[in-house]
Amino acid sequence: MIRILLAEDDQAMRTYLARALENAGYDVVAVDRGTQALPHLESDSFDLLLSDIVMPEMDGIELAQRCAKIAPATKVMFITGFAAVSLRASREAPQAKVLSKPFHLRDIVLEVQRMFGLSEHAQI
Repeated sequence: MIRILLAEDDQAMRTYLARALENAGYDVVAVDRGTQALPHLESDSFDLLLSDIVMPEMDGIELAQRCAKIAPATKVMFITGFAAVSLRASREAPQAKVLSKPFHLRDIVLEVQRMFGLSEHAQI
């Protein structure tokens, strides 16, 4: 089963994303900031870090850079509502996928499936 570490500071968005991904068959650990995600990256194994970019204490880009050192095999996908931040993410973490808000919950599930080479109809 694919394991996802979700870092999103907006509680409603975090709840919706976690629920959509869990309903699609993924194992999700959700935290509300980058500094809370680090201990999970250090102690557990995740296939994907799904992170908002703008968060308190540590932004998603710094979190992704730390993740690359701690768990280099973990894929990274950013979610953001800010176009300028999206450009910065593309420049500073070029291997990461950036999904701009607003998006439909189905879109994020489809993007995760694409990252792992799963077809839209695959059993996850």
